[in-house]
Order: sequence, then structure tokens, then C-alpha cells
Amino acid sequence: MMTGKMTRYSRFEGELDSLEASELMQMIQEALLGQGFNDPYDPDPNARPSMDDLFDAILEALAERNMIPEDQLLEALQADDISQTQIGQQIERLMDRLQEEGFIRREFGEDGEGAGGAGNPGEATFQLTDKSIDFLGYKSLRDLMGGIGHSGAGSHDTRDYASGTEMSGELKNYEFGDTLNLDTTATLGNVMGKGFENLEESDLVIRQAEYHSSAATVVMLDCSHSMILYGEDRFTPAKQVALALAHLIRTQYAGDTVKFVLFHDSAEEVPIAKLAQAQIGPYHTNTAGGLRLAQQLLKRENKDMKQIVMITDGKPSALTLPDGRIYKNPYGLDPYVMGATLREVANCRRSGIQVNTFMLAQDPDLLAFVRRVAEMTRGKAYFTTPENIGQYVLMDFVANKTKLVN
Repeated sequence: MMTGKMTRYSRFEGELDSLEASELMQMIQEALLGQGFNDPYDPDPNARPSMDDLFDAILEALAERNMIPEDQLLEALQADDISQTQIGQQIERLMDRLQEEGFIRREFGEDGEGAGGAGNPGEATFQLTDKSIDFLGYKSLRDLMGGIGHSGAGSHDTRDYASGTEMSGELKNYEFGDTLNLDTTATLGNVMGKGFENLEESDLVIRQAEYHSSAATVVMLDCSHSMILYGEDRFTPAKQVALALAHLIRTQYAGDTVKFVLFHDSAEEVPIAKLAQAQIGPYHTNTAGGLRLAQQLLKRENKDMKQIVMITDGKPSALTLPDGRIYKNPYGLDPYVMGATLREVANCRRSGIQVNTFMLAQDPDLLAFVRRVAEMTRGKAYFTTPENIGQYVLMDFVANKTKLVN
């Protein structure tokens, strides 16, 4: 029995120092994006992950993968200070490597110690860098698209073509109104026998092309308290979706834009660099405030398509009053809150903004509200789970990008 264990561990003995930083990032990505650095029952939206949090995340990842030799694991369990053990020192070196290779940035206060987290003055903290965000976005996108499958509903192939700009489609005879993407070989074949002086419109042959609209997208993420309660973390998958969508747009649709809005008691835009470590707070759900801010961001964009992707798990329960105070009512569908929310939905419709809602709950009271939002803006309503929301969001975005233009 002991021999089998030693065989399983032997290839890791002395090898953790050679572990690639990117491999380590992949191992701890859920901890970096998740709520492991916060208390779900008493959340602090201003909490900052500490270097001790990072140490614990790496230790847990190594232990889960049986990558700690048995003798080092025993030493760590018996130690008063794990950082002084063999495995503790190796983890410290791995943390240094993450910083040296540009995945994290330590933050220090004026005293040279840690920058401090909420309630922990002097404790060393860290931030994810742009390189880290890009890596997490790529990894999330790859995982989500891999889950869809090449031949499944998420395939990017389409049978809709247009005489647009990407000449990768089939040939067709020219019709009035088509863009003249002339296929010279086929057209010459039609007129060579009868001469150019007898050329007719029906002799013209064009090559169809897919048309991809330019899009401005605002992703609204609900960070109210319910997103991490009831035994289920819904916020981490929502952030993974947002990072994956941002990576998809940056790498595949360079002309598009995407911005992010967190909505709770109020709403604020959050840059992608800070999105990964955004935290849930003890908040209600100010959907109207989120929609209002999203519209303001989209009005600055000059794109063919403007859309809001709203990811939420609950009914609107808060409202910003004209004097700036927040009105809250978590019980039932408050007509005052609902009225203000639907007015913002109507404003979206008048501005030509489509609202696609991805609901992470199955509460019957929400069905009519979500469907009404979709109908008012010619959007869509999806009732999803944390496990499949990424596939729904990405499939919907790619499908909306391709139009048939006659």
C-alpha cells in the first residue's frame, strides 16, 4: 500500500519548482475568480485578496491533485507555521514566479508592508494583471466553447449568406439591390459565347458572403446577495462568461466593444481589469439603475447593433430615487420598482437596444417579467443554470453577429 502511494507521488518530489506559472494559474483559476476570499453570509464588497489567500489556494490545488509528497504533507500538517516547511517554501517560490512572470502584482503600503485588505491593515494583498485577465479569459472561452462541441448547437457555421464583405459563400445570379461582389470567371463564362455587347443583368454572377454586424455590448452582472446564497455560487460562472466574451470579442471581432456594469443597490461600470476580483455585497437588485447606466454607455457607441446582456438571478428589488436615496423592497414584485424598471426597458426599445436576459433562477414570479423585457426590446429570455450559462451567452452573441442582407 505504501509503495503504491510513493509511486504516485514520486514524480512530484522536487518537481514543484519547475511547475509553469501558466499551469499554476490554470489550477487556481476558480479560486481567483470565485468567492473563496469572502464570507457569503457576511460579504464585504471591498475585500481584497491577500497573499495568504493566494498561498492557501495554491496549497489546496496541489493537495487536490495529489501533488504533495506524503512526507511533506505530514510535515505541513504537524507544523506550527506551514510557511517554514518544505511545501510552504515551495509555494512561496511559486508565488514569486507568478509575480516574476507578470500574472500578479503585489501591493505594498507606505510602511513597506502589505497594502492592506478590508479589516486587515498591513496585510499584503495582490492584484491580477492584464496578462492574468487575458489568460483567464482565454481559458474560460476555451472551456465553454469546448463544452458546446463542434457539431452541437454552438457551431459557428451558418447557411445565411449575403452579398456583403467576406466573399466566402456560394455563387448566385445578381439581383437588383445586391452588392456587386462580381465573380469574374463565372460572369465571363456566361458572356464569352454571345459577346460583351449582348451582356444582360442575368449574366452577372456574384459570390455571396457572410455579413457580420458590428456590435456594442454591455454585460450587466447582478452582484446582489442572492448570487452566492442558497448553497450555490452563481457569480463566479457569471464572471467567467464575461471574461470569455471579452476575450472572444477582442480576438475575433476587433471592431466590437464590450463594457461591464455591476448592479446591486445601485450600479457602476467596472473595467475588465477589476472584474475578475469583483465581490458580492449584502445588496438588493437595482435592475433599473443597471439598465440606465448601460444605455448611457451604449449611446456613445456608433455600431450596427447595440445590446445588453443581463445576467441575474432575481427580481428587481431596489430603485434609485430622484434625491439619490435607495428605495428597497425585497418582498414580492413591488409595483413601484417594477414600473421604474419597465420604463427603462421601454427606453431601451426606443433607442434600438436589444436586451437579452439570462436568468439563473426558476422562480415562477420572474417568468412574466423576463419575457416582457424580451418582448419589449425584441430580445431573448433564457432560463439557465450556472453550468450552462456560458454556452448560452456565447452562442447567442455569435448568432446575433451574422445577418442575411439582401
